[in-house]
Amino acid sequence: MYNFFNYDKTKYDNKKELHENKQEIKDYGPNPFVINIEKATKENDNFRIALWTGEHLQITLMSIKKGECIGLEKHDNLDQFIRIEKGKARVEMGKEKERLTFIREINDDDAFVIPAGTWHNLTNIGESDLKLYSIYAPPNHEKGIVEKYKTE
Repeated sequence: MYNFFNYDKTKYDNKKELHENKQEIKDYGPNPFVINIEKATKENDNFRIALWTGEHLQITLMSIKKGECIGLEKHDNLDQFIRIEKGKARVEMGKEKERLTFIREINDDDAFVIPAGTWHNLTNIGESDLKLYSIYAPPNHEKGIVEKYKTE
């Protein structure tokens, strides 16, 4: 079989971990990588943790407590994709900080995109922790970031 990625298979192959009960949640980038993203997202208890960071893309997992939010923010130079794996949330977006005109309630299996330059916030309005993963292009956080709590 042709090794398209030309990497040391013994160093980066996480196939064994996929068959164990729990794969370690850490930053695997920029190496080729496979994971059950739904399982990893639901098992994550950190506010934010980088799962994969490359030169042009980053995947983070998040767990947001009942009643908490990400916080109103804007990323001028990146697009963001978010998928909810567990919970209920309210997403608010808009071109102006004081005028968030796009407001939706979202649930398990819903996803949304935040275009660069858009103000946005995500609030957990469910009865349990909100579990989600986020894809940033290009990366937004330091490689390997682990924020146990929102205050970090």
